[in-house]
Amino acid sequence: MYLKKFDLSGRVAVVTGGGRGIGHACTHALAEAGATVVIADVDHEVAAAGQAALGEAGYEATTVTMDVTDPGQVTSAANDLVSQFGHIDILVNNAGIARSGTGAEDVSDEHWRNVIDVNLNGVFWCSRAFGGHMVQRGQGAIVNIGSMSGYIVNRPQEQSYYNASKAAVHHLTRSLAAEWAEHSVRVNAVAPTYIDTPLLKTLENGEVLKRDWLRDTPMRRLGQPEEIASVVLFLASDAASLMTGSIVLADGGFTCW
Repeated sequence: MYLKKFDLSGRVAVVTGGGRGIGHACTHALAEAGATVVIADVDHEVAAAGQAALGEAGYEATTVTMDVTDPGQVTSAANDLVSQFGHIDILVNNAGIARSGTGAEDVSDEHWRNVIDVNLNGVFWCSRAFGGHMVQRGQGAIVNIGSMSGYIVNRPQEQSYYNASKAAVHHLTRSLAAEWAEHSVRVNAVAPTYIDTPLLKTLENGEVLKRDWLRDTPMRRLGQPEEIASVVLFLASDAASLMTGSIVLADGGFTCW
């Protein structure tokens, strides 16, 4: 009875930024549960690499090149995918950027707008476009990737723009959930801690930052992409049928202190 609730056979799932990192782990989790997966990424080569990796694991995926900051392109992609598959059942709004480590007094207009455009506007454009089809159909599940940074202020790095964008994603999640509940469209979010992805290895002073992060984390470790994907799978499935407007912290206890 209960395991069947995780079965996504016959459902179509779109994952933005699904070619690598957390997004790629989400595509794998959803495909393993039986969903037909679409990898949406601004970089065709990244999407193709994610598709190939899924293929090596025994799963098929479709790719679409899509810039989440371009509402026209997002709407067009949503319409095309609905025409191709007949319906979109799951949307994972994973695409996001950090550009961490700049104090508020030094943040340029371009820097602020870029982070907000990808992390917040992109989530809304995608939710509006794909969620609109779900509302018309009367069913669907949207899972947004928020952050524990929507709850706390990170240290030692300065990132007011990122924190603001993720706090906004959390409240947007609740707002959409309240509006669309009557249409049987659920909207939830996952709020991860620091996740061990290739991106972390490119950060300046990464090892110093990691030391401080682990000091502040009760579990004393970084999260893994598949640990976030597991939560996404749960929220996207019927196992979470009573949940909408929830922000699920997956932070190793970071926000306990």
